[in-house]
Amino acid sequence: MRLFFAIILSFLSLSCSDTSKTLKPGIWRATLEVRDGQKLPFNVMVEQDKMTVQNAQERVTISDIQINGDSIVLRHPIFEGVFKGTFTEEAITGTWSKPSLGRVLPFTMTYGDAERFKNTTPSKQTVDGVWEMVFSPDIEDDRYIAKGIFSQKGDRVTGNIQTTTGDYRFLEGTVTGDSLKLSTFDGAHAFLFVAKVTDTALNGIFYSDSHWKEPFVGTPNSDYELPDPSSLTYMNEGYDRLAFSFPDADGNQVSLDDDIFKDKVVVVQIMGTWCPNCLDESKYFSSYVKESAPEDVQFVALAFEYAPTQEKALSGIKRLKQRLELPYPVLLAQFGTSDKKEANKKLPMLNHVLSYPTTIVIDKQGEIQKIHTGFNGPATGEKYELFKTEFEGLLKQLSAD
Repeated sequence: MRLFFAIILSFLSLSCSDTSKTLKPGIWRATLEVRDGQKLPFNVMVEQDKMTVQNAQERVTISDIQINGDSIVLRHPIFEGVFKGTFTEEAITGTWSKPSLGRVLPFTMTYGDAERFKNTTPSKQTVDGVWEMVFSPDIEDDRYIAKGIFSQKGDRVTGNIQTTTGDYRFLEGTVTGDSLKLSTFDGAHAFLFVAKVTDTALNGIFYSDSHWKEPFVGTPNSDYELPDPSSLTYMNEGYDRLAFSFPDADGNQVSLDDDIFKDKVVVVQIMGTWCPNCLDESKYFSSYVKESAPEDVQFVALAFEYAPTQEKALSGIKRLKQRLELPYPVLLAQFGTSDKKEANKKLPMLNHVLSYPTTIVIDKQGEIQKIHTGFNGPATGEKYELFKTEFEGLLKQLSAD
């Protein structure tokens, strides 16, 4: 689970066989059809040669727009999600799909509509503050806890939901009467939260794309905190070292015994190129390595990809490295599935792979000093800043030893 998030600000390449047809500059309102007749809205700003998705403070720039007559294709710079449709001056209709997962959602975009959710009545309730939340509360195998932090001004709500494995991005929405609606779209994930609100409770449904929905409940609790992310993943009994050997994007086998890691503090990032929270973390790691990391600190990423073939998985890794100019190797640990149980088979020394990303810090003697489950991205505000401070402090300390 998952950009700031000024996530990927890059110029668009716009190829047109009919240059007389272009998208009309200005604000557009997009909706994706999820389940139960629900529509997930988000806003898009078109300016000359770029289209920017807006979620509260987050900005996600689509990297490629292709127009041919009245047909249009919109592609994300890193994720495989793609919009395909037909357009007029003031409307686009079509599908958003993730081909490797076989998921297809109908969408529409309408010009000149800035209202994310359509309010029909003024708000009668407030969700402002911290909420203790539980998802799938009545299903033991699916149940998990979360922390919601919301800011409400009038009817408008922004905020974030944090879990033990990551956060649910920059959320934006409204309270209409006693109904809460929040959404986000980051190019890989489409999340919609709808709930009834009282003074003492939230009771709602969470929709993820078209493939998943689950109930959630919440109660106000200003003192609520999630478990320490450093306490959730650990080494199994009988193991005292992390070990792996996987190919990099060029097919070269890489292991922790290689010279590149000798006498170094090593940061191992368990991730996927399809994962927005991993992208948040990769952006931060890339900046840190380039700007302030000690010379004796070496990063390496292990990518667990759902792309159906090795070729497509390696293509995704190369695209990520190129777009972010990643200064450390990304190894292909798995393709064909991102299932965490399968991932754990590749790293049996860990009690489990609970989250993408998971970050492992190893000292110069090869001993694991910390395993951090999940990532508190830019949408979490203070949590994100705290993670960076503690992480950089630990690496500086280990580098000096």
